[in-house]
Amino acid sequence: MSTLGKKYRVAIIGCGRIFQKHQQSIAMEKDIAELVAVCDSNPERLEAAMKRTGLPGYADYREMIEKEKLDLVSICTPSGNHASIAIDCSAKVPNIIVEKPMALRMKDAEALIEASDRNKSRLFVVKQNRYNPPVVALRKALDEGRFGKLLIGTIRVRWCRHPAYYQQDAWRGTWAWDGGVLTNQASHHLDLLTWIMGPVESVFAKTATFLAPTETEDTGVAIVKFKNGAIGTIEATTCARPKDLEGSISVLGEKGSVEIAGFAVNQMKTWNFLESMPEDAEVFKTSTQPTDVYGFGHSAFYQEVFKCIREDRKSMIDGMEGRKSLDLINAIYESVETNSEVNLGSVHSNSRLGEQ
Repeated sequence: MSTLGKKYRVAIIGCGRIFQKHQQSIAMEKDIAELVAVCDSNPERLEAAMKRTGLPGYADYREMIEKEKLDLVSICTPSGNHASIAIDCSAKVPNIIVEKPMALRMKDAEALIEASDRNKSRLFVVKQNRYNPPVVALRKALDEGRFGKLLIGTIRVRWCRHPAYYQQDAWRGTWAWDGGVLTNQASHHLDLLTWIMGPVESVFAKTATFLAPTETEDTGVAIVKFKNGAIGTIEATTCARPKDLEGSISVLGEKGSVEIAGFAVNQMKTWNFLESMPEDAEVFKTSTQPTDVYGFGHSAFYQEVFKCIREDRKSMIDGMEGRKSLDLINAIYESVETNSEVNLGSVHSNSRLGEQ
């Protein structure tokens, strides 16, 4: 069980749009974990979360982590302060979950990884789409070598976000706190692209702001070159009207092709391989029908988190893994500003992400 010999004591910092997914996922693990406190600097949201959960609430996360003796904290605040809050928590809490992206600037992500290592606090970055059943089937086929040489990888995020979405909070669509569609909505899909296709060598991108009342982009496209020689494309927008259209990934290799569609990477659409296997007949049963774009992956993510804590082992999505898609995001913004192809791993000094 927990380090205290009882259920894992969990708290959530940030009671906004994603709060309910985290609360529900923790509740599903009631035999080994319990939510004991909530925190938000917004009085209205904090009051609503306290009423919803019946738990004590804190306006200051520092006070909460001092008083509650937590085993795990989940950080669900605006992206711009993910890293600073997680760094503070790493000194007091042995396990930390950070919603995507783990930071906005690469130096902040690196500082978080260093602090986590120094304080021996285990870090988990939320990438729940990796746990979607169709994605699990795709990854299994990849690990079994069924694709052969990878050729092309594509992600498409065609979602709908009306102006009212951005006007809910002043931080939405800002460089300092949020980023645009590539940082916010498409972050999970960029993670899937790098997880399936492998490390990225370079990227060339273009962005635009068509319909959103923001300083950042609501639409972006990019061409990606992978280190294994494959190429890829990225398309992301919140301009689909009148509703969400798709969140998808397709992978083409010399021996097969797979496309996972739906609006939350949830529907197996294409599964074709030169060499068939008995389990291929069952693969379309992995499709799910979520009610929102978040899908069902948070519950599976939390199951994995608690298993890692219990078994004292490394997570599939630790800080170094979460860093990969953030490097790609910053390289995309660097490419937009310089109108040039940008190598990953370089210093993205022209990226506006995290700009104060």
